[in-house]
Amino acid sequence: MKTARAVPAPNACYLLAPRVFDGEGFVQNAAVLVQYGAKGGAPYGAAGGTRDGRIAGVLAAADIPPGADCVRFNEGALAPGFIDTQVNGGGGALFNDEPAAAALEKIARAHRGFGTTGIMPTLISDAPEVCRAGAEAARECRKQGRCGVLGAHLEGPHLAPPRRGVHRAAMLRSLREEDAEWLASLSSGSDGMPVMLTLAPERVEPGIIKRLSDAGVLVCAGHTEADYERMQSALAEGLRGFTHLFNGMNPLRAREPGAVGAALDSDHAWLGIIADGCHVHPANIRLAHRAKAPGKLMLVSDAMPIVGSGETSFELYGERIELRGGKLQNADGALAGSAIGMMDAVRYCHREVGIPLAECLRMASLYPAQFLKLDGSLGRIAAGYRADLVLFDDELNVRGTWVAGEYAEHASAA
Repeated sequence: MKTARAVPAPNACYLLAPRVFDGEGFVQNAAVLVQYGAKGGAPYGAAGGTRDGRIAGVLAAADIPPGADCVRFNEGALAPGFIDTQVNGGGGALFNDEPAAAALEKIARAHRGFGTTGIMPTLISDAPEVCRAGAEAARECRKQGRCGVLGAHLEGPHLAPPRRGVHRAAMLRSLREEDAEWLASLSSGSDGMPVMLTLAPERVEPGIIKRLSDAGVLVCAGHTEADYERMQSALAEGLRGFTHLFNGMNPLRAREPGAVGAALDSDHAWLGIIADGCHVHPANIRLAHRAKAPGKLMLVSDAMPIVGSGETSFELYGERIELRGGKLQNADGALAGSAIGMMDAVRYCHREVGIPLAECLRMASLYPAQFLKLDGSLGRIAAGYRADLVLFDDELNVRGTWVAGEYAEHASAA
């Protein structure tokens, strides 16, 4: 699939593929120029780069200078690496069970095989000490530039009991003053990071969403019984998005639009959606895509530990969760996350839902970057952007990824 010249640790390398998707559209027979720091990098072959690779530009293959270091891929396409804002686990690790940097490295490594180069590791409702340990682990990984961790996503514990799904009831609670102070501190200061908080708006006092949003927290609605009017109040306070649209929220009804109606009706809110063939009917994904302004519907995996592990079961809160017919379910048949990675979601949306491939790729990269307010450095292949890339073949199988210019080769994770 590829040919390359053996060149010692270059400071720049051209990655040449039949197609390059730059975040807006496909460019034929183009090359991506990746530049590295003074110590060089590892654009191809062995790991060990400095993780400081940046994109210097995209140019036609014919314009590559003679004698330049060039890695040529004979098929497939290069695209911006995928960004997954809801990752509970992978590679056999569940973040709630192992809220530490070592587990995050394992999770991120598993998801790279599905084209994901940036993750928001997600903690579902748990004890305060678990949430704090997980957030600190994410901050540590991000500060050290390790494994593509972008921040942290706390899904709960401020959720509506009737819509809790597999979140343990005993873990749910209202948001307290000390919670608000701690959450605000995570996203502020010199070592602040993107922080997502999924909550039920009816479980917090008026003004809390505005306070958190003003502090930089990306507040999303999920696992909620809130009606349309309550959602309008939350949106006015700065609610940024909705977590796994259609799942864990009041549905759309004729005389009560509910949370789903509020999500689809909002001009500015981002919507995450799980495109695994289990959580949402493909017609509903099409309807959501048509209803929303371009850029507001993004793919998430809601992945659990079996992704990238070869396993078919795991434990959540001490309860056995098994993969049955493509669905992760507990003994009662309730869905418990998904068994997919981001390329699975891209493939499903393109082939089963009928969304054009370019839009599916944006839903997996550019739009999540915009939601996280990181689109000045991620989500595109353009000069100055971090060299987070995915290489996939014509069957939409992942063959390689780069995180900050460091390359990893993958067999198909499909």
